[in-house]
Amino acid sequence: MKKDAIDELFKNLEGSFDIHETANGHQKRFLTKLQNKTTKEEPKNKTWWKPLSIAASIAVLLAVSSLFLKTTPTYAELASVSPEMKETQSFFTSTISEELQTLKSFNTTETKELVDDALYQLSILEEEYESLKIDLTESGNDKRVIYAMINNFQNRIELLQQVIETIEEIKTLKNYKDETTL
Repeated sequence: MKKDAIDELFKNLEGSFDIHETANGHQKRFLTKLQNKTTKEEPKNKTWWKPLSIAASIAVLLAVSSLFLKTTPTYAELASVSPEMKETQSFFTSTISEELQTLKSFNTTETKELVDDALYQLSILEEEYESLKIDLTESGNDKRVIYAMINNFQNRIELLQQVIETIEEIKTLKNYKDETTL
């Protein structure tokens, strides 16, 4: 039954088949056209966006990194004036550091207010010193600014020493009071 249907189909289509030979070189022309389509390069007007996008992304990265890596301008220190001033600054900073450690060792519940107030006063003096560093840079090592910087160091040391003496007096008075109550 299936064979009859196929035979009948071929009988019906018998004059409609294309039985002519293709022209000479048809297959060759077909293959070259096929090859040209597969190896066709991208149009030149589309290749400019790749380098441009790379450049744009580099620009964005530089802009973002500059926001995060902003450097603060450097200002002249007392040590930049001369070797003697470098020694002076070194002496003052080490003395302040020692006095500050001594003050922090006295930080108890009884002396907390004194210590906190001293640290606050010290921060004010440090802010003034930062302002003096700017003035020193702008003035070109003016002697008045140098003296003001030295005076600032001395004020910080005096402040720390006064608070330490006051705390020691409080301790001795407390010890004396405790001895008399026994």
